[in-house]
Amino acid sequence: MAQVIRPYGDSWGDGQVQLSFTLPLPAGPRAREAAKRLAAQMGLDNVQIVHSKDLQGFTFFILYGSCRHGVDVSALSHVDEEERSMSFEEINAFIEEQIGRRIVVVGACTGTDAHTVGLDAIMNMKGYQGEYGLERYPMFETYNLGSQVPNEALLQKAVEVHADAVLVSQVVTQKDIHIKNLTELVELAEAEGLRHRLIMVVGGPRIDRALAAELGFDAGFGPGTTARDVAAFLAREVARRLERGE
Repeated sequence: MAQVIRPYGDSWGDGQVQLSFTLPLPAGPRAREAAKRLAAQMGLDNVQIVHSKDLQGFTFFILYGSCRHGVDVSALSHVDEEERSMSFEEINAFIEEQIGRRIVVVGACTGTDAHTVGLDAIMNMKGYQGEYGLERYPMFETYNLGSQVPNEALLQKAVEVHADAVLVSQVVTQKDIHIKNLTELVELAEAEGLRHRLIMVVGGPRIDRALAAELGFDAGFGPGTTARDVAAFLAREVARRLERGE
Protein backbone atom coordinates (compact mmCIF):
# COMPACT_ATOMS: atom_id res chain seq x y z
CA MET A 1 0.00 0.00 0.00
CA ALA A 2 1.42 3.38 -1.01
CA GLN A 3 2.41 5.75 1.79
CA VAL A 4 3.10 9.11 0.16
CA ILE A 5 4.52 11.88 2.32
CA ARG A 6 5.40 15.52 1.60
CA PRO A 7 7.59 18.01 3.49
CA TYR A 8 6.11 19.42 6.68
CA GLY A 9 6.10 23.13 7.58
CA ASP A 10 3.11 24.67 9.32
CA SER A 11 0.66 21.81 8.84
CA TRP A 12 0.77 18.14 7.83
CA GLY A 13 1.42 17.62 4.14
CA ASP A 14 1.69 21.31 3.26
CA GLY A 15 4.95 20.65 1.38
CA GLN A 16 6.71 23.73 2.80
CA VAL A 17 10.44 23.84 2.04
CA GLN A 18 13.30 26.33 2.28
CA LEU A 19 15.64 26.63 -0.68
CA SER A 20 18.85 28.60 -1.21
CA PHE A 21 20.99 29.13 -4.30
CA THR A 22 23.10 31.71 -6.13
CA LEU A 23 22.36 33.06 -9.62
CA PRO A 24 24.98 34.69 -11.88
CA LEU A 25 22.92 37.90 -12.13
CA PRO A 26 23.29 41.29 -10.41
CA ALA A 27 20.83 41.85 -7.58
CA GLY A 28 17.59 43.44 -8.70
CA PRO A 29 14.09 42.75 -10.07
CA ARG A 30 15.39 40.68 -13.00
CA ALA A 31 17.37 38.40 -10.69
CA ARG A 32 14.39 38.03 -8.31
CA GLU A 33 12.04 37.07 -11.12
CA ALA A 34 14.59 34.59 -12.47
CA ALA A 35 14.86 33.02 -9.00
CA LYS A 36 11.07 32.66 -8.71
CA ARG A 37 10.75 31.07 -12.13
CA LEU A 38 13.59 28.67 -11.41
CA ALA A 39 11.96 27.61 -8.14
CA ALA A 40 8.66 27.06 -9.96
CA GLN A 41 10.41 24.82 -12.48
CA MET A 42 11.78 22.83 -9.53
CA GLY A 43 8.21 22.04 -8.51
CA LEU A 44 7.50 24.73 -5.91
CA ASP A 45 4.23 26.66 -5.64
CA ASN A 46 3.58 29.95 -3.83
CA VAL A 47 7.25 30.92 -3.99
CA GLN A 48 8.40 33.71 -1.66
CA ILE A 49 11.84 35.29 -1.67
CA VAL A 50 12.62 35.95 1.99
CA HIS A 51 16.22 37.03 1.58
CA SER A 52 18.56 38.11 -1.21
CA LYS A 53 22.10 39.47 -1.10
CA ASP A 54 24.26 41.04 -3.77
CA LEU A 55 27.58 39.23 -4.29
CA GLN A 56 29.25 41.65 -6.71
CA GLY A 57 27.51 40.59 -9.89
CA PHE A 58 25.88 37.48 -8.40
CA THR A 59 22.84 37.22 -6.14
CA PHE A 60 22.29 34.81 -3.26
CA PHE A 61 18.66 33.86 -2.51
CA ILE A 62 16.72 32.16 0.25
CA LEU A 63 13.18 31.19 -0.77
CA TYR A 64 10.16 29.48 0.73
CA GLY A 65 7.68 27.48 -1.31
CA SER A 66 5.30 24.56 -1.27
CA CYS A 67 6.65 21.42 -2.94
CA ARG A 68 3.98 19.77 -5.07
CA HIS A 69 5.80 16.43 -5.13
CA GLY A 70 5.75 13.60 -2.61
CA VAL A 71 7.64 10.37 -1.98
CA ASP A 72 6.21 6.88 -1.45
CA VAL A 73 8.07 5.62 1.63
CA SER A 74 6.54 2.16 1.25
CA ALA A 75 8.81 1.75 -1.80
CA LEU A 76 11.96 2.23 0.29
CA SER A 77 12.08 -1.25 1.78
CA HIS A 78 15.46 -1.88 0.13
CA VAL A 79 17.10 0.82 2.24
CA ASP A 80 18.85 -0.62 5.29
CA GLU A 81 17.75 0.56 8.70
CA GLU A 82 20.40 2.11 10.92
CA GLU A 83 21.86 -0.22 13.51
CA ARG A 84 21.26 0.52 17.18
CA SER A 85 23.67 3.11 18.50
CA MET A 86 26.18 2.13 21.16
CA SER A 87 27.76 4.17 23.92
CA PHE A 88 31.48 4.75 24.40
CA GLU A 89 31.57 2.04 27.05
CA GLU A 90 29.50 -0.42 25.00
CA ILE A 91 31.74 -0.03 21.95
CA ASN A 92 34.91 -0.75 23.91
CA ALA A 93 33.29 -3.71 25.66
CA PHE A 94 32.02 -5.07 22.33
CA ILE A 95 35.50 -4.92 20.76
CA GLU A 96 37.13 -6.55 23.78
CA GLU A 97 34.58 -9.37 23.88
CA GLN A 98 33.95 -9.98 20.18
CA ILE A 99 37.35 -9.14 18.66
CA GLY A 100 39.81 -9.45 21.52
CA ARG A 101 42.28 -6.84 20.32
CA ARG A 102 42.49 -3.17 19.40
CA ILE A 103 41.14 -2.04 16.01
CA VAL A 104 43.83 -0.25 14.02
CA VAL A 105 42.67 2.81 12.06
CA VAL A 106 44.58 5.18 9.75
CA GLY A 107 42.91 8.45 8.77
CA ALA A 108 43.77 11.35 6.48
CA CYS A 109 42.52 14.17 4.31
CA THR A 110 43.87 12.99 0.99
CA GLY A 111 44.78 14.67 -2.27
CA THR A 112 44.83 18.46 -2.12
CA ASP A 113 42.33 18.63 0.75
CA ALA A 114 43.76 20.65 3.65
CA HIS A 115 40.61 20.82 5.80
CA THR A 116 41.12 18.58 8.83
CA VAL A 117 38.21 19.78 10.99
CA GLY A 118 35.99 16.80 10.18
CA LEU A 119 38.82 14.28 10.41
CA ASP A 120 40.00 15.68 13.74
CA ALA A 121 36.44 15.62 15.12
CA ILE A 122 36.36 11.87 14.49
CA MET A 123 39.93 10.92 15.38
CA ASN A 124 41.42 13.37 17.90
CA MET A 125 41.16 12.56 21.58
CA LYS A 126 39.10 15.65 22.45
CA GLY A 127 36.56 14.84 19.72
CA TYR A 128 33.70 17.24 19.10
CA GLN A 129 30.61 18.46 20.97
CA GLY A 130 31.22 16.19 23.94
CA GLU A 131 31.86 13.06 21.87
CA TYR A 132 35.33 11.60 22.37
CA GLY A 133 37.41 10.95 19.26
CA LEU A 134 38.79 7.51 18.40
CA GLU A 135 42.11 8.31 20.09
CA ARG A 136 40.24 8.26 23.42
CA TYR A 137 38.87 4.74 22.89
CA PRO A 138 41.04 2.15 24.70
CA MET A 139 40.17 -0.46 22.06
CA PHE A 140 41.28 1.63 19.07
CA GLU A 141 44.83 2.25 17.84
CA THR A 142 44.75 5.33 15.64
CA TYR A 143 47.04 7.17 13.24
CA ASN A 144 45.92 10.63 12.09
CA LEU A 145 48.09 11.58 9.10
CA GLY A 146 46.58 15.05 8.72
CA SER A 147 46.00 16.96 5.50
CA GLN A 148 47.04 16.77 1.85
CA VAL A 149 48.17 13.16 2.15
CA PRO A 150 48.76 11.35 -1.16
CA ASN A 151 46.61 8.24 -1.59
CA GLU A 152 49.78 6.19 -1.95
CA ALA A 153 51.08 7.42 1.43
CA LEU A 154 47.79 6.58 3.16
CA LEU A 155 47.84 3.01 1.89
CA GLN A 156 51.55 2.64 2.66
CA LYS A 157 50.89 3.62 6.29
CA ALA A 158 47.94 1.23 6.44
CA VAL A 159 50.22 -1.63 5.38
CA GLU A 160 52.96 -0.55 7.78
CA VAL A 161 50.73 -0.62 10.87
CA HIS A 162 48.55 -3.57 9.74
CA ALA A 163 45.46 -1.38 9.72
CA ASP A 164 41.95 -2.77 9.82
CA ALA A 165 40.48 0.40 8.34
CA VAL A 166 41.28 3.65 6.59
CA LEU A 167 39.21 6.79 7.11
CA VAL A 168 39.25 9.46 4.41
CA SER A 169 37.87 12.95 4.93
CA GLN A 170 36.91 14.98 1.86
CA VAL A 171 35.76 18.55 2.41
CA VAL A 172 36.92 20.15 -0.84
CA THR A 173 34.32 19.16 -3.45
CA GLN A 174 34.49 21.87 -6.11
CA LYS A 175 34.10 20.44 -9.60
CA ASP A 176 33.68 17.00 -8.00
CA ILE A 177 37.38 16.74 -7.22
CA HIS A 178 36.47 14.48 -4.28
CA ILE A 179 34.93 11.95 -6.69
CA LYS A 180 38.15 11.76 -8.70
CA ASN A 181 40.35 11.46 -5.62
CA LEU A 182 38.21 8.81 -3.93
CA THR A 183 37.94 6.78 -7.12
CA GLU A 184 41.72 6.84 -7.47
CA LEU A 185 42.14 5.66 -3.86
CA VAL A 186 39.90 2.64 -4.32
CA GLU A 187 41.51 1.76 -7.65
CA LEU A 188 44.97 2.01 -6.09
CA ALA A 189 43.94 -0.22 -3.18
CA GLU A 190 42.62 -2.79 -5.65
CA ALA A 191 45.75 -2.61 -7.80
CA GLU A 192 47.97 -3.22 -4.77
CA GLY A 193 45.82 -6.12 -3.54
CA LEU A 194 44.76 -4.29 -0.38
CA ARG A 195 41.07 -3.65 -0.97
CA HIS A 196 39.81 -6.96 0.39
CA ARG A 197 41.70 -6.59 3.68
CA LEU A 198 40.83 -2.97 4.45
CA ILE A 199 37.59 -1.46 5.66
CA MET A 200 37.42 1.76 3.65
CA VAL A 201 35.33 4.62 5.05
CA VAL A 202 34.81 8.13 3.67
CA GLY A 203 33.26 11.18 5.29
CA GLY A 204 32.49 14.76 4.36
CA PRO A 205 29.76 17.35 3.75
CA ARG A 206 28.72 15.83 0.40
CA ILE A 207 29.14 12.19 1.37
CA ASP A 208 26.34 9.71 2.02
CA ARG A 209 25.94 5.93 1.99
CA ALA A 210 24.81 5.76 -1.62
CA LEU A 211 27.75 7.75 -2.97
CA ALA A 212 30.24 5.83 -0.84
CA ALA A 213 28.91 2.51 -2.11
CA GLU A 214 28.94 3.74 -5.70
CA LEU A 215 32.61 4.69 -5.37
CA GLY A 216 33.54 1.33 -3.83
CA PHE A 217 33.74 2.23 -0.13
CA ASP A 218 32.32 0.18 2.72
CA ALA A 219 30.63 3.13 4.40
CA GLY A 220 30.03 6.84 3.99
CA PHE A 221 29.30 9.36 6.72
CA GLY A 222 27.91 12.85 6.11
CA PRO A 223 27.22 15.95 8.22
CA GLY A 224 26.30 15.31 11.85
CA THR A 225 28.39 12.16 12.15
CA THR A 226 30.15 11.63 15.48
CA ALA A 227 33.16 9.51 16.37
CA ARG A 228 30.79 7.14 18.14
CA ASP A 229 28.93 6.47 14.88
CA VAL A 230 32.19 5.58 13.13
CA ALA A 231 33.50 3.56 16.05
CA ALA A 232 30.33 1.47 16.27
CA PHE A 233 30.38 0.77 12.53
CA LEU A 234 34.03 -0.28 12.58
CA ALA A 235 33.54 -2.51 15.63
CA ARG A 236 30.62 -4.32 14.06
CA GLU A 237 32.25 -4.59 10.63
CA VAL A 238 35.50 -6.06 12.00
CA ALA A 239 33.43 -8.55 14.04
CA ARG A 240 31.37 -9.50 10.97
CA ARG A 241 34.50 -10.12 8.93
CA LEU A 242 36.04 -12.25 11.66
CA GLU A 243 32.85 -14.28 11.83
CA ARG A 244 33.04 -14.85 8.08
CA GLY A 245 36.68 -15.86 8.41
CA GLU A 246 38.05 -12.91 6.46
